[in-house]
Amino acid sequence: MFPVLNTQRLRLREIHEGDAEALFRFLSNDEVTRFYGQDSLLNVQEAKDIVAAFAKGYLENRCIRWGIERNDTNELIGTIGFHAYSPQYRRTEIGYEIDPAHWRMGFASEALKEIIAYGFNNLALTRIGAVVFLENQPSCELLVKHGFIQEGILRSYIYQYGIPHDTYVFSLLKS
Repeated sequence: MFPVLNTQRLRLREIHEGDAEALFRFLSNDEVTRFYGQDSLLNVQEAKDIVAAFAKGYLENRCIRWGIERNDTNELIGTIGFHAYSPQYRRTEIGYEIDPAHWRMGFASEALKEIIAYGFNNLALTRIGAVVFLENQPSCELLVKHGFIQEGILRSYIYQYGIPHDTYVFSLLKS
């Protein structure tokens, strides 16, 4: 059963095909995807394909991606989750995005705190990593706020619109 997580203002829940329109709204926005490592979506079908990929990854125990839903409006405002999940090595990487209409309101921080706790307490993780474009200062600051340590730079690590980008690699270890 897909884990549902609740915070003061958010419900982190399974993403379903009915979320495709909302996903398309923010994943077609170049402001959101410029540091995402994926080109902006061109149509709703691409969003449906992402929903299917998230579901398949969860069933295959490779990833878990939650939809970030506001409690007060029931609106899907982003996604957050683990990818490159390796139960054998007790590690994963984290990724997230928020619709720009909800930036700078603490939603990403609230969701991040909850899934970090879930990863360490429920998945028995030892390490949570994050790969972030050098230019994505807000994401770097968010990770540091939650205890992540910058370990180094991965050169030409992610392609965006066919152009290679250097990224920082961060990690948080279970205390």
